[in-house]
Amino acid sequence: MIVRTWRGRAAKDRPEDYSRHFNRTVLPQLRELEGFLGALLLRRETPDGLEFLAVTQWDSVAAIKRFAGEDYERAVVEPGAVAALESFDEKVRHYEVISSITA
Repeated sequence: MIVRTWRGRAAKDRPEDYSRHFNRTVLPQLRELEGFLGALLLRRETPDGLEFLAVTQWDSVAAIKRFAGEDYERAVVEPGAVAALESFDEKVRHYEVISSITA
């Protein structure tokens, strides 16, 4: 399994804008993709605002490329996300899952 991570930052006075976009737009699109296994959206408060960390799980790099294209380390950021965030990472990070446990 491959995990893809990406961060975006939002103003504290707009705490729900990005999570709403993620839940209403991003998740339904991801669910339709072959090789997509799951996602988490994490949020933390920072001195400068809110930081979101999107963590998606994929069965292979090939599946990620079908989603993101050949330059699969470039972030896929839709207009709705751009509107909801003050800044975001242009690049993503990928990690190979070595071990995992769920309760």
